Amino acid sequence: MHKAKVFTETPLISPEVLYTCPMHPEIQQLGSGICPKCGMALEPTATRLEEDTTELDDMTRRFWVCLTLTLPLLLLTMSELIADLHLPQRIVINVFNWLQFILATPVVLWGGWPFFVRAWKSFTTWQLNMFSLIGLGTAASYLFSMFALLSPSSLSDTFKMHGVAPLYFEAAAVIITLVLMGQVLELRARSKTNSAIKSLLELTPNTTFRIHSDGSEEEVSLNHVQVGDVLRVKPGGKLPVDGEVIHGHSYVDESMITGEPTPVAKQLGSKVTAGTVNQTGSFLIRADNVGATTLLSHIVQMVNDASRTRAPIQKLADQVSSWFVPVVIAIATLAFTLWAIFGPPPTMANALVAAVSVLIIACPCALGLATPISIMVGIGRGAHDGVLIKDAEALELMEKVNTLVVDKTGTLTEGKPKVQQIIAAPPFNEMNVISIAASLDALSEHPLAVAIVNRAKDEKQSLKQVMEFESITGQGVRGVIEGKRVSLGNMRLMEAQKIPLSPLEDQVHNLRELGKTVIFLSIDDQLAGAISVTDPIKSTTLEAIQKLKEAGLKIIVLTGDNAATAS
Repeated sequence: MHKAKVFTETPLISPEVLYTCPMHPEIQQLGSGICPKCGMALEPTATRLEEDTTELDDMTRRFWVCLTLTLPLLLLTMSELIADLHLPQRIVINVFNWLQFILATPVVLWGGWPFFVRAWKSFTTWQLNMFSLIGLGTAASYLFSMFALLSPSSLSDTFKMHGVAPLYFEAAAVIITLVLMGQVLELRARSKTNSAIKSLLELTPNTTFRIHSDGSEEEVSLNHVQVGDVLRVKPGGKLPVDGEVIHGHSYVDESMITGEPTPVAKQLGSKVTAGTVNQTGSFLIRADNVGATTLLSHIVQMVNDASRTRAPIQKLADQVSSWFVPVVIAIATLAFTLWAIFGPPPTMANALVAAVSVLIIACPCALGLATPISIMVGIGRGAHDGVLIKDAEALELMEKVNTLVVDKTGTLTEGKPKVQQIIAAPPFNEMNVISIAASLDALSEHPLAVAIVNRAKDEKQSLKQVMEFESITGQGVRGVIEGKRVSLGNMRLMEAQKIPLSPLEDQVHNLRELGKTVIFLSIDDQLAGAISVTDPIKSTTLEAIQKLKEAGLKIIVLTGDNAATAS
């Protein structure tokens, strides 16, 4: 046996990543950046295990710093409205104003800097968006307040209230802090969606074992595997790539692809899929599809693409957004003009407040973000729960669904076979049957063997030593226990050994009519008993079906069983 070795080499996957806008998928570029249409940060088109949380970390840091400065600023300016708290009367008015400036400036200039950059870009490209309104509103509030603080004598009386120009530092700071909070929540939602998709990528191992022509084995990163490489799949290991078995045999759990819980036998020439899980055997495969060409990668890419597709309702949102922002700016300008001409004194101060209020309150955050984010989160959550949604339109059409087709195995049932009934043929008893059957199955790789061994453990039956163990493909297993020839398997095995089933014929017939899997046990060419194995219904199935029916859905069960069993 050659000793395994590990080394590094240049990865075969390009580090360049294509980024796109979650709300405008047509916007794509190499490397991160900002969408010229909506101002949102671009995200990678390909999901990676190492998630880039730079923007989320930055926005979170800005939010907490700004919140720490905004809360005392808000307390200072609102103190007159709080009973028994009149802080401004205890502070010299000039000091009070400068304190507002000191607290608000880092919030607006540092905390709000990303929004001003996006706002400026929106005006230079004439792609007006919600950051256009945020930038205008906060800039107007902050710049006016700073001018009023530094040169109050330059302002006319129309800007002053009781001879003093009002300051709006707290308004600008609160707006920036709230927008930062919204950005953090949005980025967290996107991060959770990416995590759900990333969980699909984690179905494959990070490394695998490559076999060289001289028989030596080395552990390599999955990024270094090429088509044609020979790889070893060890017991319990995840399949690293799509390929073909070229040596050995085992059972593979393909439930992540097919939904079927029963492992599938794999032998020479069998095809295997990346992300599926090997059971107890070991075998060699030749890599046919690696990296982005595997079936699992195609599934991940499909989910990724689906989260960025546009639902019909988004087209309406885009049409509204295209003229919404210019109209809001026009209304804000009109409000300023009307208040400046017809408003009560101080007319200009009130006009500024009215214009800023229109800009901020009309910010189309819900219009611009709610629809794409809800689609992104919905498709991501579906992927996390094993539901693959083709595109956003399909998700939107779900509201009109009136019939639900569900697979029985693994959906309505637990997907883990269990022993339901043990039948003993005289002179044997049930404990004899399960103990001897489990002793044989403890050495078997068959997926149903686990159910029998677990039942023996539940019954506190000790396993016996097995001699001359032999596995017969497609039939069962046999061996020698305490000097007696013992066989465990299906009807084909019993027929091959000419063992009559007449002692239990009626009971076995009834079990088969109910769709149960029946395993026979013989001792010294005499039928000793039969074991029925079934997939029990989940404890939550009945309640779930009832709720779906109450919602007006017609339920159709997809199963290979007969009608009586399905009912």
